[in-house]
Amino acid sequence: MDITEIPFNRLVGLVRAEKAGKVLSLPDDVRYTNHLGTIHASALLTLAEATSGEYMIRELANPGFEVLPVVRRVEAKYRKPARGVVYSSVTVPPEKKAEFIATLTARGRALLEIQVDVHDEQETHLVTVMVEWFVAKR
Repeated sequence: MDITEIPFNRLVGLVRAEKAGKVLSLPDDVRYTNHLGTIHASALLTLAEATSGEYMIRELANPGFEVLPVVRRVEAKYRKPARGVVYSSVTVPPEKKAEFIATLTARGRALLEIQVDVHDEQETHLVTVMVEWFVAKR
């Protein structure tokens, strides 16, 4: 599955990041702006949620069984107004990933928190988003 081809993500205009170490990106486009001329909080949240989904696709590509992941909770901390092109990166500590896989395998369901950070072209930290996924074996 290509996260950028999900209908909503395609509608929004999410693209794969061309910057090293980044996952996805929103281009510099007036359609993402709010009443202040900065990038709308919802656009940044969409970028973060899709980035966490990309992590799920990449890291759970073959756990040995079919899974059904759904977002359970989202928490965002906005730091600075965003303008121009924005990029996302993802962080999951290796021990959290291992614990998640072990729980999912043993119990058939598990939760995983994925931290997504969004930066602009100058690497200004704009927002941190925690996306909690509920994943169950099908």
